[in-house]
Amino acid sequence: MAEAVPNEKLRQYLRELTPEARALLAAELERARLRGENPPGADMILEELRADTRDTSRKLPRLNHAQRLFFAPIEPFLVDDTPERKHRGRISRACLNPIWEWIARDLMPQEAKTYVDQVNLLLAANGRKEAAEVARAFQDLAEQRMREIQATSRSDGKAGRRVAAQIGTPQALEDVREIGAILRVRDALGVIASRLPPSIGNLADDQLDNVKTLLESPIGRHRDVFLYALLLVMSRLGSSWQLIRLAIQAAGSDAAARIAETPFSVAVEIMLADVARMIGALRDSVKAGRGAEVATHLKDVHDAVRGLRTELDFSSDTGWARQLASFRSEVSKLLQAEIENLPGQVRRVLRPRPAKETGPNATLDASDVDEIEAKLVLAAACRNYSAELAFSEATRRVHSDLQNYFDSGTQVLIDRLRTSPPAERTYRQSQVDAAVRFCAALFGADFASTLAKAAQVAGKGEQKVAKG
Repeated sequence: MAEAVPNEKLRQYLRELTPEARALLAAELERARLRGENPPGADMILEELRADTRDTSRKLPRLNHAQRLFFAPIEPFLVDDTPERKHRGRISRACLNPIWEWIARDLMPQEAKTYVDQVNLLLAANGRKEAAEVARAFQDLAEQRMREIQATSRSDGKAGRRVAAQIGTPQALEDVREIGAILRVRDALGVIASRLPPSIGNLADDQLDNVKTLLESPIGRHRDVFLYALLLVMSRLGSSWQLIRLAIQAAGSDAAARIAETPFSVAVEIMLADVARMIGALRDSVKAGRGAEVATHLKDVHDAVRGLRTELDFSSDTGWARQLASFRSEVSKLLQAEIENLPGQVRRVLRPRPAKETGPNATLDASDVDEIEAKLVLAAACRNYSAELAFSEATRRVHSDLQNYFDSGTQVLIDRLRTSPPAERTYRQSQVDAAVRFCAALFGADFASTLAKAAQVAGKGEQKVAKG
């Protein structure tokens, strides 16, 4: 009974997290399990997170023990992206379950059942080491079968289409190839991983030399290992764009044209692919109106683009330079389209309306307020990152228009609240409440607090007049 209270407090805390925070927490716990760790309370936390999202379209990852052991070598190469997007050397986390189901149902059903039963028995007896050995044997067998399937698919298009249909993901055959390739060099990657620090805050100086030496060793430079070794390093970096420092070091120059001639040019290609993934995540969040998530993705894109532009010399006309320019243009168009009409939307919602247009005890449409608030969060974030992403002029114009409006328009709202008859007061109050939220999103809590206090005084003053 003593444990029930803390658990209930934890459940309450988890329920209050944003959808983005719940998804991030669940993904981190799943990553820990893929590494063979078992954080305290992980089962209860994951169950609570999933229970709170069963009625939503944003499904959280779920892997059983046998799956987690099987996919453990794949963990550094997973991305939280839609299966439609394919990134070199990477696999969408959302593809793991469909691929596992294909393995257990179509590729090797009897062997998979035996594997699952053995792992469950061993883990129940706390035989984690023995379970890992069983997983290794099953990985080897699965990789062999996957290679056979690929060979058949290359010579028989019908067989390839059948496998793709059985898996059901957009890049099914490519994902199978990627998983097989990682499993094939699993041991080599394990050696490299053991020689890397758990995290690398700044890839520079001795740390840079050591990592480069490791990647140029016979095990690291093997053609089947090199790409995944670079991605493994990237997974340990505090800032992913620092991976390109390996390419600069190898070329002895920051000129993109010189780097393109070295084997380490793959590091730049990986980083550009990662920027494309970040932009895709940004676009998805903008479309869904998830303001806080948009701000996070925008910062990721900004930092990556700035890192590339700062560290590399793109003065010559290369494919990389054109690709980076295309990224900046794409982000600029995406964000300008979202914020350029924002001042007009704010005015439309907050403009003083005559009583005949609102009706007694009417309020603003909550979905309109939520949508505008999310865009204002985006507009505030844009101010910090607009110069690097080439849309500073639009950001300045929008922010100036909104600043001018709130400097004068909020007083009109408060005056209306103070003088409105009782039948109109609910609507006026909803406008003031929306204005407080909008100001908090765009200018911060202090500005919004001042407006809220003024509105509270105006409301109290009106109540006193009505009583008199």
